[in-house]
Amino acid sequence: MTGETIPYIDLEKISEQFECNKLRNACEKWGCFRIINHSIPLTLMDEMKMVVVALHDLPMDIKKNNKDVIPGSGYFGPSVFNPLIESVGLYDMGSSQAIQDFCSQLNATPHQRQIMETYGILDADFEDWPCQYRINNYNFTSETIGSFGASAHIDSGFLTILQDDENVGGLEVMDNYGSFVSVAPFHGALLANLGDIARAWSNGRFCNVKHRVLCKEPTTRYSIATFMLGPRKGNVEAPKELVDHDHPLLYRPFTYEEYRTLRVSDNNDRDKFLQACEVLELLRLV
Repeated sequence: MTGETIPYIDLEKISEQFECNKLRNACEKWGCFRIINHSIPLTLMDEMKMVVVALHDLPMDIKKNNKDVIPGSGYFGPSVFNPLIESVGLYDMGSSQAIQDFCSQLNATPHQRQIMETYGILDADFEDWPCQYRINNYNFTSETIGSFGASAHIDSGFLTILQDDENVGGLEVMDNYGSFVSVAPFHGALLANLGDIARAWSNGRFCNVKHRVLCKEPTTRYSIATFMLGPRKGNVEAPKELVDHDHPLLYRPFTYEEYRTLRVSDNNDRDKFLQACEVLELLRLV
């Protein structure tokens, strides 16, 4: 272990050069960072957490109404490969209709709908990049301590913003020495993870961070992940400013749909949903 901890990025100082340099270094070295002093009210985060708990307390037959829009976007329950996690999902959370459909599937109350719509407004600026909710429940017990809640994996999209459990730890990210580093709970902060699309877009300069969740205490753990996936139209391709003699183009242009199809075809067993994929190797030029 290196003894290092992941960087903290202060959004109130993001216009300052020092903070911008910290952000770039975090993307290149870690592929993840904590976000503090963001614009999401703490009261909204707490209310959203209560909604998540209530949704996971629903009867199984209601939760199974949360159907896939794209593969892996709806409900999935504990499996042989990942026996401790249960999740519901919402694809294209920037769409008011998608949020209403999700709420109807789960018989959400008017108040719960209002909270999720307010939370979803945060993604309104990404209309050309669909975003997806993944609302997770980890059922940890004394018998499962030391087991994986989520096995080591890399996210498929560009950026994941995680509202992690403010009380229960277990999340770990891999540093550039290949060691896993614990991410301690931090009430009010968010965690940003970069995925495969970010690595391809940056021409390999950004780290697509590998991460996992371990059971460390016998209690229920919740998290809310917002995935900014990839462009609806056009290619994922490195900007010309990131390609030169010393940094030749690493990946051929591709659409997010092409990438997703490759990933699903390489990993189409729901029991392996959270496994790391090496799909980018299929898209490399050099």
